[in-house]
Amino acid sequence: MGMSQEKLGDALGLTFQQVQKYERGANRIGASRLFDLAKALQVPVGFFFDDLSPEPNPIDLKNTGETTTSNDDPMQQRETIELVRAYYRIANPTARRRLYELARSIADEMDPPSS
Repeated sequence: MGMSQEKLGDALGLTFQQVQKYERGANRIGASRLFDLAKALQVPVGFFFDDLSPEPNPIDLKNTGETTTSNDDPMQQRETIELVRAYYRIANPTARRRLYELARSIADEMDPPSS
């Protein structure tokens, strides 16, 4: 048996109208809210991506020979989810943007574009 939009809204601290907007795609959903939805519905976050290709191409991790597949998706890892939640708890939008830019800068330094 499914959960009503009203009960789901209550579990997430939202109105059922807000839940309807997420369901219709009228509102974009952030990673933190997606995590909360998965928890409330008792499904893995990957549940929301069932229509994506089931076998993503493996990603080379720092040339170590290790690869990641759908079984150890970094978006499903606790560290990723905690990082996203912490990021969205930063109330100051300027500070949040600076952290984002810092992370991008560090990532770009680690993987410079090929010429």
